[in-house]
Amino acid sequence: MTFTAAPALSGSVAVPGDKSISHRSLMLSALAVGESRVEGLLEGEDVLATAAAMRAMGADIRRDDDGIWHIHGVGVGGLLQPQEALDMGNSGTSTRLLMGLVASHGITATFVGDASLSKRPMARVTEPLSRVGASFTASPGDRLPLTMTGACPAVPLDYVLPVASAQVKSAILLAGLNTPGITRVVEPIPTRDHSERMLKGFGADLEVEVQADGTRIITLKGEAELKPQNIVVPGDPSSAAFPMVAALLVPGSRVTIANVGLNATRAGLIDLLREMGGSIEIINAREVGGEPVGDLVVTASALNGVEPDPARAPSMIDEYPVAFVAAAFAHGRSIFRGLDELRVKESDRIATMATGLRAIGVTVEELEDGLIIEGSRGQPLPGGGPIATRLDHRIAMSFAVAGLVSRDGVTIDDMRPVATSFPTFTTLLQTLGAIA
Repeated sequence: MTFTAAPALSGSVAVPGDKSISHRSLMLSALAVGESRVEGLLEGEDVLATAAAMRAMGADIRRDDDGIWHIHGVGVGGLLQPQEALDMGNSGTSTRLLMGLVASHGITATFVGDASLSKRPMARVTEPLSRVGASFTASPGDRLPLTMTGACPAVPLDYVLPVASAQVKSAILLAGLNTPGITRVVEPIPTRDHSERMLKGFGADLEVEVQADGTRIITLKGEAELKPQNIVVPGDPSSAAFPMVAALLVPGSRVTIANVGLNATRAGLIDLLREMGGSIEIINAREVGGEPVGDLVVTASALNGVEPDPARAPSMIDEYPVAFVAAAFAHGRSIFRGLDELRVKESDRIATMATGLRAIGVTVEELEDGLIIEGSRGQPLPGGGPIATRLDHRIAMSFAVAGLVSRDGVTIDDMRPVATSFPTFTTLLQTLGAIA
């Protein structure tokens, strides 16, 4: 698909529900006793893979015609033996978090995924979960397909995270739900805290202590009893990133993005774009289901180069590809470092973005842990392609945004992976006037 120069973008849009919260809503509802209701669930392929897996392990999950999801849980400790392999598609979040759930249940599960997911290493999760007593038989390189058998009773874990990873933290906490005793996770660098917020909301006995240096110590009392909840999922800030950057870059644009989750552990991109000179106003700030939410009013702006603190990475790790696109149109040089985590996402996002940016006319230097990008001073880039997205949804959407401010358009090799997280992406661009 080719994305070409767009007229000024205008209008009000809403992005799909937050992917992180959607995954956790299904998992925790499936472990509660009784019926939970979830409104605004992201109905992308990744979250649907989680729903299918929880059904396979005993939960009753159905969707009404009005879009409300109803989940009747099996209770903590009640997961059933799945009769077939659990197909995770492209979803690393589903895979790693579900491994945490299975780790403290006496069942065996096999995880399979698509070509992209099957290249992603799982050792960062299998290593701590092995300590609770789970056993694993993985493909070479600790990759999928992978079969695991949980331990019941599992051994409570006291674990210091060696890398900043919300997925690893969440997997350990989920394993701790059905583990006797206290599970303790020490997080030297804070990551997104949806698991902690939602576990407390479902009634788990969980405490978070923040030390003077910012280290977070999370303790969870095992053999929990979760209570069903009514959940309203806010819009995903990672999805909002794409229309937000598009509105900043396309001259004359003014766009409102409604109902966006503004959790501080996820808001790094907004802070970065404002530092670059972007006009982003938050209106109607409120709290929904324990999560801060607001509407973003974004106005086209001249952006300046930036050198963000690597410590910001966990708060915008999924938004760096589109941040690189913003930097490509800035006045001056941008230097991004400390982004080793991008090497092991759906693709090697550092290498894939560097190659794609060069293909559309950007001067870019690839570093071991980031990129140096020379901005175009607000001038349209030549464009080009087809861009090899490596089955990575965020790479595809980032270059689609670049196409809206190019001279000759940007061609994407495959837009199908976008359905994993943002199935309404092209429809949203049409609503704003970007696509005829």
